[in-house]
Amino acid sequence: MPELRRSTRRAAAEAPAEHKPKVEKSKVTKKAPKKAKLTKKTASKDESESEQAKEEELDEKPQSKNQKKELEVGDEIPDILLVDEKDEPVYLKKVAAESKYLVIFAYPRASTPGCTRQACGFQRNYADFQKLDTQVFGLSSDSTKAQLNFVTKQGLKYHLLSDPKKTLITLLGAKKAPAGIKRSHWVFEDGKLKIKKIQISPEVSVTSALKDVEDLREEKK
Repeated sequence: MPELRRSTRRAAAEAPAEHKPKVEKSKVTKKAPKKAKLTKKTASKDESESEQAKEEELDEKPQSKNQKKELEVGDEIPDILLVDEKDEPVYLKKVAAESKYLVIFAYPRASTPGCTRQACGFQRNYADFQKLDTQVFGLSSDSTKAQLNFVTKQGLKYHLLSDPKKTLITLLGAKKAPAGIKRSHWVFEDGKLKIKKIQISPEVSVTSALKDVEDLREEKK
């Protein structure tokens, strides 16, 4: 009988050792779901970024569709606010409504030889434009300081518009890649574009603009 009790004790002492592998296996099994969770989080993050990229792409498409196109003959003058050489606001719609005709001429850079000839040409004929109920404005991407210096030095009686971002210049079709401006002029009648001449010489810009207004007046008779 004593021997049986010893074997029973030995079996009882060895029993926990038999269950140890089972405990270790259960721990490994518990770790597996944690790895799976990490994988799900990574996948979820990738999907979220992908969806965000798609949303941003969709947001950009309407903007490109809504970009204003270049003005063509018959289009109304854009409702844009610029400033003149004195940093005074100039509302194009309002300006166009103040007279029958509006002439805007664009030049590459203030106080350069060709631009000076063009600006002075409009100055010499400014009285003739006024007789035809026509306002004249020069236009470039120069700063207001450069425009004021140009006006003062050449004694110009009309205003020069500053368009550093080339907003109006681009709409009128005078933007030249990569960063230049095409010498041009436009004639508006009752707020609508009637004449559009891009890339012309300084002298022709002046004589042609004056004749364009005269021809438009003749058509009304």
